[in-house]
Amino acid sequence: MGKLNVAIMRYLTSEDFRVLTAIEMGMKNHELVPGPLAASIASLQHGGVHKLLRDLCKHGLLSYERGKKYDGYRLTNMGYDYLALHSLTRREIIGSFGNQIGVGKESNIYIVASSEGEELCLKLHRLGRVCFRNVTNKRDYHKHRKSASWLYLSRISATKEFAYMKALYDRKFPVPKPLDFNRHCVIMELVKGKPLCHVMDLDDVEALYDELMNLIVRFADSGVIHGDFNEFNIMIKDDEKPVIIDFPQMVSTAHENAEMFFNRDVNCIRTFFKKRFDYESELYPKFSDIERTDALDAEILCSGFTKEMARDINLELGIDVEVKSDEEPEENNPEDTKEEVQDCSVDEIFNKMKIKNEHSFKLDSDQESNDSFERFESGSVRSSATTIPPEEIKSRVRKQIMSKDKKMQRKKCVAKGEASAVTRTRRENNDTIKQSKGLWGWEE
Repeated sequence: MGKLNVAIMRYLTSEDFRVLTAIEMGMKNHELVPGPLAASIASLQHGGVHKLLRDLCKHGLLSYERGKKYDGYRLTNMGYDYLALHSLTRREIIGSFGNQIGVGKESNIYIVASSEGEELCLKLHRLGRVCFRNVTNKRDYHKHRKSASWLYLSRISATKEFAYMKALYDRKFPVPKPLDFNRHCVIMELVKGKPLCHVMDLDDVEALYDELMNLIVRFADSGVIHGDFNEFNIMIKDDEKPVIIDFPQMVSTAHENAEMFFNRDVNCIRTFFKKRFDYESELYPKFSDIERTDALDAEILCSGFTKEMARDINLELGIDVEVKSDEEPEENNPEDTKEEVQDCSVDEIFNKMKIKNEHSFKLDSDQESNDSFERFESGSVRSSATTIPPEEIKSRVRKQIMSKDKKMQRKKCVAKGEASAVTRTRRENNDTIKQSKGLWGWEE
């Protein structure tokens, strides 16, 4: 992942960040972004995109790689960090950057300061490390996707954590105050304390144990389970009051494994207090003791929570909220019918229309014979037969088919990307061999 060095950031211009943003936009549907595509997205007024790309690669913000089908650029973790920090700086959330104070399997923690000099905490989500790559089984970030880049998964993780922290902070839970987030960065207040794993002695062990157990129950009563409630994610302030951190793995109490996660959180606290402080209590909460009083999981859509569950919980709590179903009736798309018409030949379409018109005209004639008196009084004659000449119909359908063929030919002519270096070398060698008339380049 590399160490974050922000010294280069002061020398980058707006054009450099524009090129980084162009690479980020191109990576939405490209694993490697070709140089011409990056230049077209950046669309700088005076050009020079390739020189900027080369300089950004030299600083480690971009990576140039050779793929099987084409060569291109990829945004590195450092480049993604620079984009997020640049956005937060422009919002005047961050004024200076400090030291690293923590590192985990999926995040790095830094001290930063606001424009007014107030110390804040910056959390950079770092999914994709070798020690924690089993994200598909541990998290539900992918959802319906088969694959996604680590940068995008880090962004989802940061968005989820900010939503969890804001909802918990509004409900007066002991969590850091969330301030802002951008991409995979979350800005929160700096907790003046140290992790519980570094605490060796307490004035009142029993009081802290009871407070932590009450927090687990309070989380569950609100509809969520922390999922990683241990000594590493609990900060102890100077007055021995706990502050809970790290929320991306939170799950709903409606999750199929909710009871297992709840019991694991309880056992983590019991085991730690027994080993560290030699304190063991027979009183501890159970999953059956939960009494739901809030629908926090419905508000932030926790893992394992569905919209059908939200409807049931809202009715149980007396909240009248309509939840739209994911499955909506499909409407007929006129473009699908148009494509079916274009796939048929002109004669087949004309014959079908002719048979249909004759059939409808026959039905109308029978109806007119039965209602002759009424038709005579109204003085009108109805007929569903087409008034367009057959030659006109054939010409229109033929034009549609020809326009479709032209579009398909244009798509085939569009280049899919730059060829790789190996392919280019082979093509040049083949051209050289074809141009030579003999074995040694002369006529035999």
